[in-house]
Amino acid sequence: MLDLGCGGSTPVARHLADHGVRVTGVDGSASLIALCRDRLPDHEWIVADMRSLRLARTFDGILAWDSFFHLSPGAQRAMFSIFAAHAHQNTLLMFNTGPTFGEAIGSYRGDPLYHASLDCAEYEQLLMRHGFNIIDHVIEDRQAGGRTVWLAKTADISR
Repeated sequence: MLDLGCGGSTPVARHLADHGVRVTGVDGSASLIALCRDRLPDHEWIVADMRSLRLARTFDGILAWDSFFHLSPGAQRAMFSIFAAHAHQNTLLMFNTGPTFGEAIGSYRGDPLYHASLDCAEYEQLLMRHGFNIIDHVIEDRQAGGRTVWLAKTADISR
């Protein structure tokens, strides 16, 4: 599993690891990656900006949970080629966004925190253009803390 914007590994990467999933986590913060290495030393942790990631390998799953929506609309659009470059046949992709197009400044521990989203139709077009089929999309999913969730899978090219 490629975890883009993995933060300090908890709770998401920890949950994956606890369920037997091998995690490759990527985050732009060296201090957060150091936390990941301390918490889950048997997994791979990379200090890198997800917007320019080029690992030259693919993964069974790609996750951008509570990270992708901190990118500008233009950077989000560009991420779909990065998702595709790290995917092979039947790769699952999960990410979360806001419910509609827009930008907002929220707050986290008293600090300003940027959020942005494209509209749903544009996400659908970007997924299809980059070889992903939508499996599920839930707007403001109560089971996911009110997040708007996208689950997609690369096409089965053997058909």
